Amino acid sequence: MLLRFLTLLLCTFIAPLYAATIQESYAIADLGEPKYAVNFTHYDYVNSAASKGGKITMAVVGTYDNFNRFASRGNPGVNTDTLYDRLFTNSDDEPGSYYPLIAESARYPSDFSWMEITLNPRAQFQDGTPITANDVAFTFGKFMSEGVPQFRVVYRGVNVKALNPLTVRIDLPKPDRDLLLGLMTLPVISQKFWQDKKFNEPLSRPPLSSGPYRVSNWKLGQFIEYSRVKNYWAANLPVNRGRFNFDQIRYDYYLDDNVAFEAFKAGAFDLREESSAKKWATQYRGRNFSNHHIVKETTPNTASTDTRWLAFNNEKPLFSDRRVRQALGLAFDFEWMNKALFYGAYQRASSYFQNTEYAASGLPDADQLALLAPYKAQLPPELFTQKYAPPHSDGSGYDRGNLLKALKLLKEAGWSIKNQRLINDKTGQPFTVELLLRGGTNNEWALPFQHSLSRLGISLTLRQIDSSQYLRRWREGDYDMISTAYLAMPTPSSSLQTSWQSEYIASSWNTARVKDPIVDHFVKTIMTHQGDAKALLPLGQALDRILLWNAYMIPMWFNAEQRLAYWDKYSHPAIKPAYSNGLDTWWYDVNKAARLPADQR
Repeated sequence: MLLRFLTLLLCTFIAPLYAATIQESYAIADLGEPKYAVNFTHYDYVNSAASKGGKITMAVVGTYDNFNRFASRGNPGVNTDTLYDRLFTNSDDEPGSYYPLIAESARYPSDFSWMEITLNPRAQFQDGTPITANDVAFTFGKFMSEGVPQFRVVYRGVNVKALNPLTVRIDLPKPDRDLLLGLMTLPVISQKFWQDKKFNEPLSRPPLSSGPYRVSNWKLGQFIEYSRVKNYWAANLPVNRGRFNFDQIRYDYYLDDNVAFEAFKAGAFDLREESSAKKWATQYRGRNFSNHHIVKETTPNTASTDTRWLAFNNEKPLFSDRRVRQALGLAFDFEWMNKALFYGAYQRASSYFQNTEYAASGLPDADQLALLAPYKAQLPPELFTQKYAPPHSDGSGYDRGNLLKALKLLKEAGWSIKNQRLINDKTGQPFTVELLLRGGTNNEWALPFQHSLSRLGISLTLRQIDSSQYLRRWREGDYDMISTAYLAMPTPSSSLQTSWQSEYIASSWNTARVKDPIVDHFVKTIMTHQGDAKALLPLGQALDRILLWNAYMIPMWFNAEQRLAYWDKYSHPAIKPAYSNGLDTWWYDVNKAARLPADQR
């Protein structure tokens, strides 16, 4: 690789001055330089000497009916997306860096108009057949022809072809750094396995895979077991050393989280990440906790973190007026919920870039104002004159002041209280709305919200359905309101397109179903400035303000800490990665297990 790089460097010097500089690298970063140098041996947050072996069992609430994570229908099994290796992979202690996995290196011009990726000649599928450039090109073709519609929109005009068995070339219709980086993490599927199968259809049996685990046992809807591939071709690559240590990972499916919790305490499974602060504070007790057979562990969330929001379906005429959306937000009493239901364990979400420098704070500065000024007449006036903060209540459960503000907004929007019901002044129709909930999960917050809305004369129906129906309706946008997790975003990235742009209105990631030309403009501008840290800062902050002040979603909360409980037979590195729970770095500890009852080892 060094010789190839020196040759390439020489060619660059003798090329015409107007030609784009050709670069070759083992790794690429969204911003700045990758943390890990070319000769790194393992990530900082792993134990490279961790022992292999043992088993871990976890629980999933819901059900599943197939093994194709990329099908456009059906409910895929948990972690089926990890069956496939990708060209490049990310580390969990830095945002936006790409390190070789199936790939060995990448060659590209400074304008990112194309890329040639050299594959690792040792890369192979689990049946021993090599992973070739033809498989990469075939994978892209499958995603384009049979994948989700938003993939075709993003990569329209892109060409991926095999130059030889170990080199694949990507050509873009126009230079686009972020578009190329997005393809670097494309999961690679086997042409041999998939060429006669529909990629958008469910699979009743596991596919041919390439990752560190294979599906070894299952019963649809009840459990799924993954076994470590002992001859995994990439086990000793720097990106994998010290990871994937369990011989077996099993997931048992439960229809109700309370049942799953009782099963955990009885030893039916080994590890549980607790989302309910109330349960953590009041129910994690008993003999197995007292004798330290079960360990409770909390870790503060200080980096960019997932947040939870209550999304309006903004395609519905009911929510077309921002004042209506603001009024419903005023009825969401986070302070009371946090005190009465969650034992103060949550913090209020206040940004789509939570815990990052891209979160809007204070009033917009000069750089943001320069970006926002051309749209001042179309933007909420408060955006320019007030600091954004979610509605704050007195925590009593009946903040009369907030409800009066909500009624004032609703009256301005054309609604009036008649016979204790909120009625539209023009149509005479009552204000009724349905909140879609996934069955078996913790939805204790929904009843207090329903009660608050009833005081405004609004009828909120709580519709709780099983996970398969929930997934179908979520994909189709068949809901009025829905609780959604907004995934952590350390920097403004390409995922903003599928979350907010009009072109992706049918994307299940655009949960709020937003179609706003100003949002479109800012997202597209962010896409054209990928890699430019100076430009991205005001752009991200300005977009955050636009989304927040338009009240497309009600901010709910985020976990101030991660809460894990597990039977004391596992160890993990002292350093925890900032952007994941680090479970893939844990290992089975035979010395700890020996101290447990025989049936729990």
